[in-house]
Amino acid sequence: MKARLLSILRQAEGPVSGESMGARLGVSRVAVFKQISRLRDMGYDIAATGGGYRLRREPDTPFPWAFPGREDRMLYFPETVSTMDCAKKMAREGCPPFTVVTADRQTRGRGRLDRVWESNPGGLYFTVVTRPRLTPDRCHRVLFVASWVLARLLVETYGIDARLKWPNDIRVNGKKLAGMLSEMEAETDRVLFVNVGMGINVNNEVATVAPPATSMKALLGAPVSRRDLLARFLDAFEDRHDKGDFPEVLSSWKQLTDTLHRPVRIVTFHETIEGIALDLDDEGALLVRRKDGKIQRIVYGDCFHA
Repeated sequence: MKARLLSILRQAEGPVSGESMGARLGVSRVAVFKQISRLRDMGYDIAATGGGYRLRREPDTPFPWAFPGREDRMLYFPETVSTMDCAKKMAREGCPPFTVVTADRQTRGRGRLDRVWESNPGGLYFTVVTRPRLTPDRCHRVLFVASWVLARLLVETYGIDARLKWPNDIRVNGKKLAGMLSEMEAETDRVLFVNVGMGINVNNEVATVAPPATSMKALLGAPVSRRDLLARFLDAFEDRHDKGDFPEVLSSWKQLTDTLHRPVRIVTFHETIEGIALDLDDEGALLVRRKDGKIQRIVYGDCFHA
């Protein structure tokens, strides 16, 4: 109901009467009034005039009804422990692919290697449930597609010089703009789901975020619609995810990275590797020439540029 009502208001060239909206929606004028009141409570600026209602401003909140065609796959929380934890529960319960969990704030958001992801107000924090037709040893492809799609979106739509730091951070001028995390569950040789969690610094303050970070607002000099950013990303990610053209994505990914051909230090749970990042292999693993001259293939780790 909210989505349909908002659609009418957005498309109207002038005020729309409650009676007219009720007729189009198949409800009473009183029901329209109640929905308008609820929307106002949620931050929508809807003016009542002599000729009817007019939508003047929408809140920058990722409510499910703000994503036409995706409403039944969107879940929004003002605050939650972690969108990754919620998405995992929903994936195990059989939610459809491209179900999305968003939150304005996470009390225990998770980053790579069990780090805490700071979820300051104004950022975009979400997890997407995917169900790829991949074997478990290739599920990392989903994260490569997601990070490349976001980086390309930032470059082409927002004019931000986004660069990919292996395996999945997005940086601008050496400062972190976005981070990603994936979790998988599988049975034998079948992947049940791969969840991709993202934290993007959009309009939030980043002065206290470590390592040095930046935001879209700081880069562009004005606030950015989180709702529009998320809608554009989801459309592009779902389209590319379904194409299954990983070799092409990986080739394009390399063109946007600033990790290759430079000294790096890779930290895993078991060791630290230092050397020169030479290339990515066909599955996205990083090939590093160590100081002893040997080339080591690294599948997972935290990468630091020297």
